[in-house]
Amino acid sequence: MQADDDCVKLVGNHELQSDRGSGWYEERGHALLTTGDTSRAIEAFELSVTINAARVSSWSALERLHRTNGDTCKADIAARHLATLRRLPPTLVRAGSLFCDGEMTAAKAVLQEFLHNEGSHAEAFRLLGRIAHHENQLEAAAMLFEQVLAIAPDYRAARADYVRTLIEQQRYLEARQALDELLELEPGHRDYLFLGANIQAGLGQHEHAIRGYQQVLARTRGWPELWLLLGNSLKAAGRAQEAVEAHRAAAAARPSFGDAWWSLANLKTYLFSPEEIGRMRSLEAAPVTRVVDRIPLCFALGKALEDRASYEESWRYYERGNALHSERVSYDPHSFESEVERLIQTYTAGTFATRTGLESPACTPIFIVGLPRSGSTLVEQILASHSRVEGTAELPVVGRIAFGEDDYQRLGARYLEEARSFAPHGKPFFIDKRPDNFRHIGLIHRMLPTAKLIDVRRDPLACCFSNFKQLYARGNDFTYSIDALARYYNGYLRLMDHWDAILPNRILRVSYENLVDDLETNVLRLLRYCELDPEPGCLRFHTTERPVNTASSEQVRQPVYRTGLRQWRHYEPWLGDLRAALRRA
Repeated sequence: MQADDDCVKLVGNHELQSDRGSGWYEERGHALLTTGDTSRAIEAFELSVTINAARVSSWSALERLHRTNGDTCKADIAARHLATLRRLPPTLVRAGSLFCDGEMTAAKAVLQEFLHNEGSHAEAFRLLGRIAHHENQLEAAAMLFEQVLAIAPDYRAARADYVRTLIEQQRYLEARQALDELLELEPGHRDYLFLGANIQAGLGQHEHAIRGYQQVLARTRGWPELWLLLGNSLKAAGRAQEAVEAHRAAAAARPSFGDAWWSLANLKTYLFSPEEIGRMRSLEAAPVTRVVDRIPLCFALGKALEDRASYEESWRYYERGNALHSERVSYDPHSFESEVERLIQTYTAGTFATRTGLESPACTPIFIVGLPRSGSTLVEQILASHSRVEGTAELPVVGRIAFGEDDYQRLGARYLEEARSFAPHGKPFFIDKRPDNFRHIGLIHRMLPTAKLIDVRRDPLACCFSNFKQLYARGNDFTYSIDALARYYNGYLRLMDHWDAILPNRILRVSYENLVDDLETNVLRLLRYCELDPEPGCLRFHTTERPVNTASSEQVRQPVYRTGLRQWRHYEPWLGDLRAALRRA
C-alpha cells in the first residue's frame, strides 16, 4: 500500500456530517443532471463527497462535470481522489464509505473480515482506529494507530490521528513527541500547528496556545471551532474581553453554533442583550437546528434568563438542555454505586498498616477533591497564590494509573513524573484539583503518604443545582439528571465517610460557605494544614495572575462575595425532587 496523505480522504469528515447522508446528495445530483441543472448538480455531488469522501461514483461525476465545464483544476482534484481510492482494495473503500455515512457496526464488520482474510493492512487498522475514536474508545484507538505506524511509519495522516487521540486522552507529552515528528517534516502545516496549540492549552500554557491559534486563524477563514478554542484559552489566561470577542466571532462564523453561545454564558460575567436572547430563542426553536447545537443553546438561554431574574423560564431551558443531553450520554448510576461499594470493601484500616509508598518525594502534591462546582477552584486559587505552591489543572494522572501495578513506590514516582509536566516551575508544592479523585484517596495515600488531601464541601442543594445548570465539555455525565446527581452526591458522601473512618485526621474538610463568611480564618487553617507559612497574597488571591481552566475562572479573579451563596433558592419551587433525594446530605 502507498501510505500517502491522500489516504486521509478515505475516512472523510464524519464529524461534520450533514443530517442527510451522502447517498441522498448523490441521488439529488443525478436528478438535477436529468433536468440540465449542472451547477446545482455539482453542488450536490460536492456535498456528497464532503460527507463521504469514499464515494467513487460522486468523485467520478465531479471529474466529468468539471472537465466538461473547462475547470481543469477541480477536475484534477477529483481525479486524484479517484486514483487514491482505486489504489485501495475495494473492500476497504466500501468500509470507508460505511464509516463516513455513520454505519459504524457494518464498517467494523467489513474491516474485521478483511483483516481475517488478508492479514495486516495499515489503512484497515487506521479506519478501525477512527471508528474506535468516534465511539470514544480512546485506548483502543491509540493502540490501533500505533499498529498503523508500526506498518507504515511515514503515514502522516495516521500519525495526526494518533496525536488527536493522545490529546483527548490528555497524554500531552506523548502527543507533543508524536507531533514533533510531523512538524519536522512540515513546520508550517496548518493542521499540525493547530494540534500543537491544543497540546499547549492542555498543558495550561495558554499564552503559547493563543499565539498558535492566532497563527492558524491568520491563514484560515470561516473556522468557528478555532475561534471557540482561542476564546477558551483567552478566558483561562484572564483576558476576558478578548475571550468575548473570540466567542462572538465563532457565533458570527456560524450563527447556529450552540457552543459559541454557551461559551459566552460560561464566562459567568457576560450579560446577554435582549437582542441576543431573542436570537438564541429563534435558533433553539428552529426545526433545522441540530441537537448538538440545541443543547448548549438551552444552557446559554438558562443562564441569560437567570441573569435577568426570569427564573421560571430559565428553569425550563435548563431542564430541556439536561433532558436532551442525557439522551446522548450513557451514564449508569448503579455502576458508580457499585464502585463505591467495591472501594469500601477493598480499603480497610488494615490496608494501610504497612507504609509502602513514596515517603519523601521531592515535591508535595496537594489534592483538592469533592464535587464540581463545590468551591474547589476558589481553594485552588488561594493556595496557588502562595509563593511555594504551583497551580496546575484537573490532572488526569491518578485515574490513568489507578489500575496499574501494585508497586506503590513506583506508582508514586510515576505520578510525580507525569504530574510535574503540568507544573514546570519546580515549586515545592503543586495542586492537583481533579474533583473525582475522591474515589482514589486510598490509592493516593498508599503511593504518596505525605500528600495533602482537601475535601471541599458546599451546601448540597446549591452544589447539585449548580452542576445541573452547567454544561461540561467532557465527562461529569452524572450531572444531567436529578436522580443521577443525587445518587452521585450520596455515594460521594458515603465514600468520604469511609475514608474519614479508616484515615482519621488525614483529610482536611473545607466548607465553601465558611470560607466566604470568614476568609482570613479559613485561609490560615488551609495553610496550616499544608504546612505553609501565611502570606498576604493568599488573601488577595483575586489579583494572582495564572491560568484557570474551570468554569469559575472569572469568579476567582474577583474578591469573595456572598450573593451567589443562596442563588439556588430562586429555583426552589422546582427542586423538590432533588431536595427529597438529598435528605441524607
